[in-house]
Amino acid sequence: MAPIRGNSGEIHELARYEVRPEALKQCLAAIQEFVAYVRANEPGALRYEVWQESEHPTRFVHIFVWRDEEANRLHGESAAVKKFAGILYPNCLAPVEFSEYRQVDATR
Repeated sequence: MAPIRGNSGEIHELARYEVRPEALKQCLAAIQEFVAYVRANEPGALRYEVWQESEHPTRFVHIFVWRDEEANRLHGESAAVKKFAGILYPNCLAPVEFSEYRQVDATR
């Protein structure tokens, strides 16, 4: 069976960060509001997931798959991103780490 890969134009990204413990509740609420916005308003977001580390609940990972560069650009310029970053970034212990990935294989 051939490897499963995303479409060549898709953008695959991951963001990692840790928030201050006293800001956890506020950041969780902001995450939920933000993802609800993306789900309802950004059809170019093929996948947008947020994972919270079990052993260290102040650590998070966001997994994004954008349809293309335009979807990624529109997302980055949205008022919702600015609002979310305005809550999240001041509460992070270090800058959010963004990485772009190339899909090698998957299961479906």
